[in-house]
Amino acid sequence: MTKHGPDLNLLFAALSDETRRAIVSRLARGPASVGELAASHDMALPSFMGHIARLEKAGLIETAKKGRVRYCRLAVGGIKPLEHWLTEQHAIWERRLDRFDDYVENLAKERSDET
Repeated sequence: MTKHGPDLNLLFAALSDETRRAIVSRLARGPASVGELAASHDMALPSFMGHIARLEKAGLIETAKKGRVRYCRLAVGGIKPLEHWLTEQHAIWERRLDRFDDYVENLAKERSDET
């Protein structure tokens, strides 16, 4: 199994919060200002900026300031480490379930041969 770095931990931590998942979902439709993103969340701007900082630290979003407005967009490839890990887990579980299925079939065959 591949050893994953702390980036994966940052990704899972960033996506563990409903507000941050909502921000990522909104940014999937296109870039937005922090003000636009914050408008749909009932919290103080400093708290909201903490969510933005967490997503940026995890590499999921990028921000840029133009004048007095900070804009956010999804980071290209930001979700790739998570996608890679999930693909690995899927393959591991598929192999485990295939082996279990083989075991159950062999057990059933042995029992039917005994009778």
